[in-house]
Amino acid sequence: MIFIYRLLINLILIFSPLIVLFRLIKKKEHFTRFKEKFTYFSQKRKKGNLIWLHGASVGELMSVIPLIEKLEKKKNIKQILVTTSTLSSAKIFNKFRFKKTVHQFFPLDTKYLSEKFLNYWQPNLVIFIDSEIWPNMLYSLKKKDIYHILLNARVTKKTFKRWIKLGNFSKKLFQSFNCVYPQNEETLKHLNKLEVKNIKKIGNLKFSESILDLKETVNQNLKNFLNHKKYWCAASTHEGEELVAANTHIAIQKKISNLVTIIIPRNIQRTQEIVDTFSNLGLKFHLHSLNKKIPKNTQIYVVDTYGETKAFFKICKIVFLGKSLTTAGGQNPLEPARFNCNIIHGPKVSNFPEIYDFLDKNKISFKVNNENQLIKKINELFKKDIKSKYFGNKIKVMGQKILKKTVIEIENIIIR
Repeated sequence: MIFIYRLLINLILIFSPLIVLFRLIKKKEHFTRFKEKFTYFSQKRKKGNLIWLHGASVGELMSVIPLIEKLEKKKNIKQILVTTSTLSSAKIFNKFRFKKTVHQFFPLDTKYLSEKFLNYWQPNLVIFIDSEIWPNMLYSLKKKDIYHILLNARVTKKTFKRWIKLGNFSKKLFQSFNCVYPQNEETLKHLNKLEVKNIKKIGNLKFSESILDLKETVNQNLKNFLNHKKYWCAASTHEGEELVAANTHIAIQKKISNLVTIIIPRNIQRTQEIVDTFSNLGLKFHLHSLNKKIPKNTQIYVVDTYGETKAFFKICKIVFLGKSLTTAGGQNPLEPARFNCNIIHGPKVSNFPEIYDFLDKNKISFKVNNENQLIKKINELFKKDIKSKYFGNKIKVMGQKILKKTVIEIENIIIR
């Protein structure tokens, strides 16, 4: 199986110039830093212990930011390398001012590039986040006897069905980790079926909180505009969900004339497509990136920048989380829950089933199955006009405990 995988990944390498060119045109690659994916590094390796953390994109990156903040204070850790695969995650990383931590793009997973990457960075500990499984890199780590773990591991029912079809190949990949830390019971069950031996439960790292979370605020211009408005937020929206939000706005505005809907798309590259939807419906919109006075007749406020979502969760009592109505998977609801928001979500939340069940039972989040139910629920919450009850503190305490356990685990590995 590894032979077939390597054959396919090498074919991708052959066509990579065309793929990169297409992605550059679509603005999905950094104009110069894309070379890092071919092991042309833009950062230097420093002397001393280096920890390497890898996550696919924004969600995985944000889940380990609190951990990085703690590890930066450890004297026996001289450098922290963070790799991701997406341009959006690189932009998010740039808002943090770390002293020891650098960011690079994850290399294309060929045998040659994986070994070249490891020879250059020589990590003392490797931490893969969530569901990142790259065969050639894992084979190279095993060959070089570099300690590597899968932290906050997530294996959904859907992905498990794919892995189990690969038989011993998938088992060998998961068993290659020195230790695996599942984020929920579902993952634990699937890891046991994959016959992973070194499993340790310390909790879901997504409960932890960055020290920068509380510092994020919206600008005074927006505060002044919203001062006499009723507003709600549709965050991490995917294709089709902006139209649902727009239709919801039109319906609710019949009762609430001073309504403003805040849209935070998951991918800001879709901004033009999104605002075209609003224009076609005759809705007045304003882009956050313009950073100028907001017209009084603005109905839809589009946050077309990265890294400011938490500032909007701070001020919003009602938040609809996307990737749950028109696209399956769901987004992490802990971020708005941390700020005591009332959370609404669709039925397609397979990426975070236990967290949503937990929040639903505590009446912090509410499931809707369609646009009409969304309209009804938002109207209900506007009538209550309150944030959820003190739930943010409960999440904070849980997150602190999990983060502390995680830091101790890593320290023990470093000094082993």
